[in-house]
Amino acid sequence: MTKPILAFVACLLFPMAIHAQSTPFDMTPQQLANPDNEPAYVFPVPTRRQMSWQETEFYAFFHYGMNTYTNREWGLGSEDERTFAPTLPPNPKQWLEAVKAAGMKGGIAVVKHHDGFCLWPTATTTHSVELAGNENGRQTNIPRDFAKAARQLKLKYGFYVSPWDRHNLHYGTDRYVNDVFLRQCAELAQYGDDQFEMWFDGANGGDGYYGGRNTTLKVDRSTYYDIPNLRDSIHKVCPDIILWGVGGEARWIGNEEGWAGETNWSAEEVGYAPENNGMYGTEDGWAWEAGESDAKLTDHGWFWHNGEKPMSAERLFRMYLETVGRNSTLILNCPPGPDGRLPEADVTVLKEFGVMLKSRLGNDLARKAKIQATNTRQAGRKRNYGVKHLTDGKTLTYWATDDDVKTATLTLTWSRPQTVRYVDLMEHIRRGQRVRAFHIEVSTDGQQWKRVANGCKTTTIGYRRIVPLNGSTAKSYDQGLTVKALRIVIDDSKACPLLQKVAVY
Repeated sequence: MTKPILAFVACLLFPMAIHAQSTPFDMTPQQLANPDNEPAYVFPVPTRRQMSWQETEFYAFFHYGMNTYTNREWGLGSEDERTFAPTLPPNPKQWLEAVKAAGMKGGIAVVKHHDGFCLWPTATTTHSVELAGNENGRQTNIPRDFAKAARQLKLKYGFYVSPWDRHNLHYGTDRYVNDVFLRQCAELAQYGDDQFEMWFDGANGGDGYYGGRNTTLKVDRSTYYDIPNLRDSIHKVCPDIILWGVGGEARWIGNEEGWAGETNWSAEEVGYAPENNGMYGTEDGWAWEAGESDAKLTDHGWFWHNGEKPMSAERLFRMYLETVGRNSTLILNCPPGPDGRLPEADVTVLKEFGVMLKSRLGNDLARKAKIQATNTRQAGRKRNYGVKHLTDGKTLTYWATDDDVKTATLTLTWSRPQTVRYVDLMEHIRRGQRVRAFHIEVSTDGQQWKRVANGCKTTTIGYRRIVPLNGSTAKSYDQGLTVKALRIVIDDSKACPLLQKVAVY
């Protein structure tokens, strides 16, 4: 017999030989299939990196580049590199300090927009900071300085790199993908393996300079950029990174106005969400693709423009309730000016908002309440599912009901009356999104109950749902309700509900 056949026979005979010499009884202790009585998964579920990304919740966008100096939103690609001439050395640390004061957990810096101008020295093109109009520009390296500042401030970070390149001669050909775009992404990955998101804009193809061709090009983004190869390659270097947009790991929420649907499922049916459905998701979608809402701090555009003004802190708070508070993340754009810094007016509003966020959603009254549930899942060998997990601040523990119980009520009572304005809920989405409908009731005496938040659609919860008890996100912080008890009634769930947090503010 040949060696391969001998080896194959040996593989078959070896287990038989071991079995012949073993004892007639298996002395290994029996292992129960589910000793901790954990609920079954409801698919789809997030990957580890998707879960980490969702937990970032609120982070910044920084649109800065050639357009800052041309007063454009989309550059043509024909801009002279010398036009990029910052009046001071760009200061990403100042950007990040300002957004951290607002309660953000990280930021994404635009390092290449559609005009193709790169804000770092790159081997892929001469259309970069290396040919900038002054020394401040030529010394610029936004990926390097942004990553360094984020680590110093203990913030997450990532980069926006446009797949579309209106400058490059080879755009629309395989050469552009292989020699330019994929190499640019690889270069950016080298600035840190701890990046949390790489952002790819949905704008792909159109009119442009294209190395002097001055033509219009169309591409099929789903195939042109070789996304499966890109995703696998980037993940090998940056294991925690989410490829947003064409990457198929997170979806656009569907608008640029800072709101998500009150009914918002994290599942989707396709590799990227249809733009008219991004606010809502699809209940029975097969892919986990939670939503990200991109919105602007200022009133002019994504890039800095003379005369722009920031939104008020009150408007930002409403936006927060309508995105982070509706099972979406929020990426808020804060555009640096020609001096490479965030304008002082923007910095002031961001700080004001951070104070507002802490004062309104900082004192959790649920921690002082007695909590009771109409059903609690039977404990397992090393895990229990009691209501204490709703307020323990941990992400891996949760309250759950028995498998056949899909409706339940949680009742919170206080010894003295409390003024309440918001209820903050979180499902344990590591095992899937479940709740289809719920409602909230309050009582002044613990006996008579009144349904509240009637202006809200209390359908899905997902990763996080913040419900204003007066039913309005527009004027949510009013005199509040004075209550001695509050209850959360889960009316419908795809499977036994799992909640890891209940907070009341």
